[in-house]
Amino acid sequence: MTEHYWKDKYPAGVPAEINADAFPNIQAVLKESCQRFANKPAFSNLGKTLTYGELYELSGRFAAWLQQHTDLQPGDRIAVQLPNVLQYPVVVFGAMRAGLIVVNTNPLYTAREMEHQFNDAGAKALVCLANMAHLAEEVLPKTGVKHVIITEVGDMLPPLKRLIVNAVVKHVKKMVPAYRLPQAVKLTDALAKGKGVPVREANPGNSEIAVLQYTGGTTGVAKGAMLTHRNLVANMLQCKALMGANLGEGCEVVIAPLPLYHIYAFTVHCMMLMLTGNHNVLITNPRDLPAMIKDLGNYKFTGFIGLNTLFVALCNNEDFRRLDFSSLKLTLSGGMALQLAAAERWKEVTGCAICEGYGMTETSPVVSVNPVQNIQVGTIGIPLPSTQCRVIDDEGKVLPFGERGELCVKGPQVMKGYWQREEATREVMDAEGWLRTGDVAIIQDDGYMRIVDRKKDMILVSGFNVYPNELEDVLATLPGVLQCAAIGVPDERSGETIKMFVVVKPGASLTKEQVLKHMHDNVTGYKRPKLVEFRDSLPTTNVGKILRRELRDEELKKLASA
Repeated sequence: MTEHYWKDKYPAGVPAEINADAFPNIQAVLKESCQRFANKPAFSNLGKTLTYGELYELSGRFAAWLQQHTDLQPGDRIAVQLPNVLQYPVVVFGAMRAGLIVVNTNPLYTAREMEHQFNDAGAKALVCLANMAHLAEEVLPKTGVKHVIITEVGDMLPPLKRLIVNAVVKHVKKMVPAYRLPQAVKLTDALAKGKGVPVREANPGNSEIAVLQYTGGTTGVAKGAMLTHRNLVANMLQCKALMGANLGEGCEVVIAPLPLYHIYAFTVHCMMLMLTGNHNVLITNPRDLPAMIKDLGNYKFTGFIGLNTLFVALCNNEDFRRLDFSSLKLTLSGGMALQLAAAERWKEVTGCAICEGYGMTETSPVVSVNPVQNIQVGTIGIPLPSTQCRVIDDEGKVLPFGERGELCVKGPQVMKGYWQREEATREVMDAEGWLRTGDVAIIQDDGYMRIVDRKKDMILVSGFNVYPNELEDVLATLPGVLQCAAIGVPDERSGETIKMFVVVKPGASLTKEQVLKHMHDNVTGYKRPKLVEFRDSLPTTNVGKILRRELRDEELKKLASA
């Protein structure tokens, strides 16, 4: 399987290689796009649109404020804990222009998860929504975070609408718990102070880290994947070459319901679609289907980026089915396996086939995708240009086409390594730059690939990685727990749902409700188990390691016989 194998597998007009050094860094991409498409819409949310020119001006204000009013230096880490609002691209690109490393943080994280990530990254600053500020108040004394910038949902809207939206969120919907952070600065004040102040534009080398993107990797506690400017620029160019073949420049309207803090949405919306000067419609809360569908009705959208769970929910909604899909020409799916029934239903409802892809945080994230010109449902498509893939057996021997083995990836999008975890990096990357994905795949003779299993025990809930070790560590702190194990069981809505098995200490007593409350208090929503089963013992190896696979197999047998 040579690096040139896929050269004749690409559709006409798609190059087999890209120039990963076409831009020196992300700042250069931003500047070029914002100058070239200055008057074109870049991002819309809550009825307000920012042009590329406005994005550059506002991100410059934030960069100037960081440089003039904080002691932050290039290379320092800034945690950004925001949902899909206009503030996100302003803050992220502003931080980068000041030379900071962005640490994307899930707004739904619990205090425990925030504390781990901020300390592991060595974050010195935090930008968060007022809705999460009460958790920041609890966590920050245990971290090295010195600077806190707080924003409210409506802060980028015109003054009157801003006042109304923020008041409704705070006083009517009661979505902003009380907090006290006297050192915090309002983002609106920071932007006002940065207005008209020149920026000392950072110019990092392409091998320097742009983003610390946290993931469980293949096992265990969350680790920061070091994604360099070259990694992200390369993946942007690779995606444009293969995914964007039928997208124009400055004329597409693409719906963005997936969170930008997730690397898949970040690379597609903030990188690839920025490069092409296209318009991203940010959906702040895709779980609120009626509000989302009402928003969609305002646009003749040409692209939609989603995942299986969302496709199913939308197609089951009568109002969604009544929308005008006549302009829709590209639908991309990633983050979790696309089910055949969901793909067929989406095409039936919208008239647009779904291009499924595959990736992971460690690959910035896209590895492969189905070209829109030749979709094979049930596969993850072909590797992006300049990407090599192979499958290996347990001894590391490269296997021929058609045989199943662990998928390995090599290309300019593969991370630099895990932040301050050399041993963990060596476990997944070899000296030649091959990354072991932990997924079992088959490479077909035509170059298309299929994922058939997961080598590791990771659970995938609605596109989010959940690692059993973390859940078991959390549950083990509940008094009365002797042993516990977490597995994923098939679920029609979310792909998998989490089930916890619990062995109670002799003499102790526990209820399902106590277990669920403990998990609810300590892990974010998608990591919370829905199912709990108490047992007298759990299957283990002769050295006492719990055999999760046996538990999974038992559950699958139960489902098969049900």
